[in-house]
Amino acid sequence: MSAHDTTATAAPTSTYRLQLRPGFTLADATALLDHLGRMGVGAVYLSPLLTAAPGSQHGYDVVDPTQVAPALGGDAAREALVDKAHDLGMGVVVDIVPNHMSVADPAANAWWWDVLAHGRDSVYARCFDVDFDAGPLLVPVLADDGDGGRAALDELAVADGCLAYHDKRYPLAPGTHTPGDTPDQVHERQHYRLVSWRRGDAELTYRRFFDVSDLAAVRVEEPGVFDATHAEILRWADLGQLDGLRVDHVDGLTDPGGYLRRLAERFDGWVVVEKILAPDEDLPQSWPVDGTTGYDALREVCGVFVDPDGLPEFTALAVDHGVDVDTEHADAHARHQAATRLLRAEVRRIAALLPAQPPASTPRPSAMAVRQREEAIAELLCSFDVYRSYLPEAGTAWTGAVRRAADRRPDLAFDLAVIDRRVREDPRGEPARRIQQTSGMVMAMGVENTALYRCTRFVAANEVGGDPARAALAPEEFHARAAHRQAARPHTMTTLSTHDTKRSEDVRARLAALSEIADDVTAAVRRWTDRRALPEPSLNLLGWQTLVGAWPIDEQRLSDYLLKAAREARLGTSWTDPDPDFEEHVRTWPARVLGDPGLSAEVAAMVDAVRDAGWSNSLGQKTLQLLGPGVPDVYQGTELWDLSLVDPDNRRPVDWAARADLLDRVERGWRPPVDDTGAAKFHLVRTCLRLRRELRPGGYLPLTATGPAARHALAFARTSAGGHRPDVVAVAARLPLTLAARGGWRDTALPLPSGPGTWTDRLTGRALAPTRADGYTVAPLADLLDHYPVAVLVRA
Repeated sequence: MSAHDTTATAAPTSTYRLQLRPGFTLADATALLDHLGRMGVGAVYLSPLLTAAPGSQHGYDVVDPTQVAPALGGDAAREALVDKAHDLGMGVVVDIVPNHMSVADPAANAWWWDVLAHGRDSVYARCFDVDFDAGPLLVPVLADDGDGGRAALDELAVADGCLAYHDKRYPLAPGTHTPGDTPDQVHERQHYRLVSWRRGDAELTYRRFFDVSDLAAVRVEEPGVFDATHAEILRWADLGQLDGLRVDHVDGLTDPGGYLRRLAERFDGWVVVEKILAPDEDLPQSWPVDGTTGYDALREVCGVFVDPDGLPEFTALAVDHGVDVDTEHADAHARHQAATRLLRAEVRRIAALLPAQPPASTPRPSAMAVRQREEAIAELLCSFDVYRSYLPEAGTAWTGAVRRAADRRPDLAFDLAVIDRRVREDPRGEPARRIQQTSGMVMAMGVENTALYRCTRFVAANEVGGDPARAALAPEEFHARAAHRQAARPHTMTTLSTHDTKRSEDVRARLAALSEIADDVTAAVRRWTDRRALPEPSLNLLGWQTLVGAWPIDEQRLSDYLLKAAREARLGTSWTDPDPDFEEHVRTWPARVLGDPGLSAEVAAMVDAVRDAGWSNSLGQKTLQLLGPGVPDVYQGTELWDLSLVDPDNRRPVDWAARADLLDRVERGWRPPVDDTGAAKFHLVRTCLRLRRELRPGGYLPLTATGPAARHALAFARTSAGGHRPDVVAVAARLPLTLAARGGWRDTALPLPSGPGTWTDRLTGRALAPTRADGYTVAPLADLLDHYPVAVLVRA
């Protein structure tokens, strides 16, 4: 059990994520609460509410942590939402962003504006992680056509009492502007310097969110800064208007454990953290939280629907096309690029904290060269097998990283030993903390933002928290991990789609079906590539899989996605050094493919071959997530088929009217067929959410089918709150194409937990007759799953 030992009533039975923005405000969310309550939602889960940068479409770029965003309706609208949610018996969970604030528009961020105006004397100087000893604060915004930004300096002006660069305004320190001064003279007197945007990665003097210079890190490890940035959030809690928190990017904090303990002192509700766990990693036991935001569960739920026997064909296809299939090598290479290029400023800042020469007790008397010191730090940052370590707790991750770095670079062994000694002597010191928080940045930027777009062998597994090398998961491992979740973190969040996933759950479900017909798929991709290839091999494989997975998709959506993917991969182009010819080829590829009647017909035929299997997998995934251990989250709109790709594609408007109409029909007893409307998924989601709210199931008991198709059934039982024996069963079909090819279920059956009472499938309304005199039931799967590929059984 976690240190944050919540009761079953403290955690919501489920959450429903809503993405707020100026076009979908708190008032709009409030209007949806009746609908969500009828669906069975336990808590409405809101994207960040605090004032964000002007026009923000997501809320993660906070500029004022002291008030609810006026663009979302302000605090009155928040209170109205909370009052209605609580009246309906629903909780309110809010996403918070403690790690950083937006500084893209200095005039919009009063704290940052004051720091620019007054430097280290600003009352807000301690709020941001700025190295004031390094000289004027560097602001990398100037255009640079290869001249280092010198020409852009001529475009500076003094206007309205500010330093102006195009539409941006920057403050002037008191007494630094007199009549007759040139803009350049005024600029030189400030506590900051506007410099080329290209200098941000190597020379920045403030810590960022990853390599995003527009997001400046906040020092919430300082008690006063914590209080200032959390006062409004905690005021809601003190008023009883906040039931749960989702903490964004916890690994970016200097001291995640310390931050979470301070938060727990002030807030005793449900808390989950956005934390990517390696496949065999657990949260630190000292963290007073209920769990993660669920990417670990996503990896497991999706993996159990992938056929491992089909993966070698995809590997052969990738190898033949020159796509890297050594994920460990690709990850290491991408992380090295992140550490030595994108995060070079962070590496330099860490190096400056380490001694210029080793302690007298070491046998080597010479000083550590600056370049070699930086190389050693970069190598260490690339060597973690988890996102970060949390010294002094659980030092194995740190020890392993030091060992791997020294094995790869024996020439740096001495320097790594010096770093290791310094960190172990003071595991809470600044060098130790900066190395650990930067390792998480390196991992995220190297793996999530780069390697997952390079190792495109089978992209259903290329997900946040995923492991492309272990795309398939055996049922036995699924059960073991689910049982562990129930025992260790029963109130952790589980998810299948989020605002951060690379593709939606239904795209992944369809792609999983491709693993069952790998020969046909890989042969088709070879033909299609010969006819209309994308200009880089890994992007080419990604493009064809995306086209099949998200079909039907219009040219613009596909073009936008592929261009982002190409820039993230940094193989043929990149965000910082775009290749116009390469990008034009990518932009026009969807039109060329969709405009080729023969080729588009072949793609459509491939989609037809796996569409039904994809629907089966989607329903199976959702059943396992919604009824399994943890608190399931439903991302907005995904109660119907949703074939979205990475953001901003997954933030498109949701058709709430269509969902309201479906809800009316289902409530009247309609049991929809499995078809392209997605109504069957809607029916399943509503059924499971209402069941969770009604019965609050706990425990976990794997069930094993018997018969020739036993491996195609995945089932488990749970016990409702106050019950004494398992009385809820979830059943899902897996590998449906292979199942059909082998003759279907035939006489395969599922023995249900023993005991008196009649089992009823809540999806179909059918009761299962006992098959033995003592009331024991064995359900023939051919009958149980004849209408839906899943079943939700409850014993009365």
